[in-house]
Amino acid sequence: MHGAVQGVGFRWWTRSRALELGLVGRASNLADGRVEVIAEGPQDQCERLLAALRSDRAPGWVDTVVERWSEPKGNLSDFTQR
Repeated sequence: MHGAVQGVGFRWWTRSRALELGLVGRASNLADGRVEVIAEGPQDQCERLLAALRSDRAPGWVDTVVERWSEPKGNLSDFTQR
């Protein structure tokens, strides 16, 4: 995610939405100020998370969400924030 997403509860909010959708993964701050979200679960639920991240309900200000889809790896057990 690009935008003003650090220091506004964005990772916590993302984790809450992901858990509501039954997803596993993580939301991490990157050194350049972006937040990386890795989510694994049913595609329709991942798409719902993406929609939430792009919505005006997300805390802070998100101007870009970059999607990258891949096969699930199955090595994530919960949704964490770092």
